[in-house]
Amino acid sequence: MHIFAKYCTPQPPSTANSQRKSLAMLVPPEGSYLTPKGLDSWARDTNGAPFSDETKEELVEFLDVTDDGGLTFKGFLQIYQLQTESDEEETWRDLSNHGFDRTLKLVATRREDEAEDNNVQSFARLMETNGSSNP
Repeated sequence: MHIFAKYCTPQPPSTANSQRKSLAMLVPPEGSYLTPKGLDSWARDTNGAPFSDETKEELVEFLDVTDDGGLTFKGFLQIYQLQTESDEEETWRDLSNHGFDRTLKLVATRREDEAEDNNVQSFARLMETNGSSNP
């Protein structure tokens, strides 16, 4: 639900209020769905690239969607069910990309880890430039 909620329309109240970076679990509003833009964002964050037009057409044809073709939460679960049945490790990689560990606990995402590492490295360089080795 948390992953779907990050990209759905309408957005959950906590996401809409710019609290998206916190580690609080998001819950999608009743009747929410993924627009084509939300689907592309989710695919990009999950796999590094949006789905092809052909893949999007297959999703609309075979999965649960709204009358306008928006992917419902049920359809989103169908994607992960099919994927897990064929390649469980791919699903674990997806979950990891969205900040979950192997116990399904929400932890810092890789992007947050990279940002933290960059901040630490920048601080260390600043301290070296100023001639101080202790922060």
